[in-house]
Amino acid sequence: VQLQASGGGLVQAGGSLRLSCAASGGTFSDYGMSWFRQAPGKEREFVAAISWGGGNTRYADSVKGRFIISRDNAKKMVHLQMNSLKPEDTAVYYCAAARASYGSTDAQRGYESWGQGTQVTVSS
Repeated sequence: VQLQASGGGLVQAGGSLRLSCAASGGTFSDYGMSWFRQAPGKEREFVAAISWGGGNTRYADSVKGRFIISRDNAKKMVHLQMNSLKPEDTAVYYCAAARASYGSTDAQRGYESWGQGTQVTVSS
């Protein structure tokens, strides 16, 4: 499956952004989908995951209560709604697909495809 992320941009602290990831090729519902992010000089870190049917989600503690992951299997899309953004949320955000019911929180484990990344910058 090929992935294309979009929706990043510059926003003030406290604002919102909605990231989208469009999939093509493959059977989208065969994949658990996740979002990761990577800030300059830091390792790629887990943000959120959603199961292949959309019934289960998990979040990093740092975004719990502020971010919402969702998917539309008919449209082959996964979204990340980001609210109450903070400057520390600034990073390149990547969507990733794992051929499993649920993707790992470890970026090195089991991800078959990655999107190209979309920059999110939160100003204070």
